[in-house]
Amino acid sequence: MTGGRHLMASHVYILGTADTKSDELLFLRGVLADRGVSGRIVDVSTGGMSPDCVDIAARVVADCHPEGAAAVFCGERGRAIAAMSEALRRFLPARDDLAGVVAIGGSGGAAVVAPAMQALPIGLPKILVSTVASGNVAPYVGDVDLSMVYSVVDLMGLNRISRSILTNAANAMAGMTRHRPSPDADRHPAVGITMFGVTTPCVTEAVRVLGESFESLVFHATGTGGRSMERLVDQGVIRGVLDITTTEFCDFVAGGIFACRAERLEAIARTGVPYVGSCGGLDMVNFGTMESVPDHYRDRVFVRHNPFITLMRTTADECREMGRLIGERLNRCDGPVRFYYPENGFSELDRPGQPFYDPEADAAFRDALLATLRQTARRRVVSLPCALNDPAFARAMATDFKTLFKETQPHAQN
Repeated sequence: MTGGRHLMASHVYILGTADTKSDELLFLRGVLADRGVSGRIVDVSTGGMSPDCVDIAARVVADCHPEGAAAVFCGERGRAIAAMSEALRRFLPARDDLAGVVAIGGSGGAAVVAPAMQALPIGLPKILVSTVASGNVAPYVGDVDLSMVYSVVDLMGLNRISRSILTNAANAMAGMTRHRPSPDADRHPAVGITMFGVTTPCVTEAVRVLGESFESLVFHATGTGGRSMERLVDQGVIRGVLDITTTEFCDFVAGGIFACRAERLEAIARTGVPYVGSCGGLDMVNFGTMESVPDHYRDRVFVRHNPFITLMRTTADECREMGRLIGERLNRCDGPVRFYYPENGFSELDRPGQPFYDPEADAAFRDALLATLRQTARRRVVSLPCALNDPAFARAMATDFKTLFKETQPHAQN
């Protein structure tokens, strides 16, 4: 949980375009009421007039747009949807009575509500019932715990299918809001850790060393995983990062499917939390099936990770670019920073006899990082004669993290 505001919250907000979906919105509010949960219908339609059934009119939401309600009620569908989405993104997180959010919509409605739901804290219940939930849901879910439910039929009135789907969604929301996790479970500081399958031994040993003094939150380094971790850093939930697996930079540089965004590591710079990073997975770019690999990469070294994922070995030039990028981002960090370089390989596949073993490419990363990073007493590179997955390497990183974290605490001795 992220704060006391949710303990005092009293309403589930029910989002939708009330000019076309009032029956569905009223149905959801009724099911929630039957479960003892108060629901408030929030109209996000763009026509300018809300029906009497709503609790919060569209104009109230539209007034939150930086250019006022006129930006929403402009008469042009595409512009109006984008403007209402922006207004809702400002309106919703500012509410102090949110117990949860359940929304309904087709492609347009989902486009309106999803960005606002993504702006809410992780842990606050969020459900979106939509016709688009059986396709690519990444743009709607983003990097938060948004649950999407496929509506099966279009949301055009109540029928035997829509009533069943909406009842399930309302029941799920009622259960989420009435049975919240106990705050007693959050006694230890949380540390964010990044992992891939090929760096699992390192992460496992690091978690063991951190022990019960920390709550280890492990994130799959798939682009979204890194974004979710850094969102929680910004929210103050995660108080330090053990960034063992920085492989998202590979896909960012080479166009893979698990790329980070350009702002990767900016949350570390903004917050100054203790940071210990390493090279986990910097030897590989991720693609889908072999057929999905761009033609200009066909002469590279590949490993078929599973039927759906193909791994490509990074070159010296790509490693050099990643060293520069990571170094530049770490230079912006004023908090304690350590970056550990494993001299004997970046993953299970980057060892002698394994298909991605390439010491020259690895060294290109190291040289670029050292040339870019401005080392100080608080920001240093540590090179060890180990492979990343050697237990000694994991122990060194985790032990260093514990020391850095202790030194940043208010009670630490000078």
